[in-house]
Amino acid sequence: MIEEKVILVNEQDEQIGLMPKLEAHEKAVLHRAFSVFVLNKNNEIMLQQRAHHKYHSPLLWTNTCCSHQREGEANIQAGTRRLQEEMGFVTELKELFHFIYKAPFDNGLTEHELDHVMIGYFNDEPQINDDEVESWKWMAIDDVKTDMEQNPDIYTVWFKIIFDEFYHFLEDHKL
Repeated sequence: MIEEKVILVNEQDEQIGLMPKLEAHEKAVLHRAFSVFVLNKNNEIMLQQRAHHKYHSPLLWTNTCCSHQREGEANIQAGTRRLQEEMGFVTELKELFHFIYKAPFDNGLTEHELDHVMIGYFNDEPQINDDEVESWKWMAIDDVKTDMEQNPDIYTVWFKIIFDEFYHFLEDHKL
């Protein structure tokens, strides 16, 4: 299996190269990524629990899905592809904003991403991919915020950062 490559970018999100994903995380190099938040009609977020065999952050809770764009792939196209691969459904996505963050993992790897945050709506049950996802649940946005403050160790390091940006975006914009 060929290792997936990530798109290296500058702070203006202009592509400056490609690098194997693991190497980019070892070297903490800035690369393009996306995070998808799917909400239902009750304004709850679909969270996923990462599969137990993941090489980092196993069994931690995170947003609906996130990953990296492939070379030549538009942001929405990448989000749609990965949502289907991980959660087993397709819904219309809209990009809300992007920002840069850096988050170290316990295993010595670091996420340094220019993250494109997207939102979609879905009111059914996903058909999760067991290779990627252990479990899933709906949670009210304010309950996620409270639970994250009370139980920070059950959430991925990047989700805590991205959720804070997402929460403030929702405060400032009526969707």
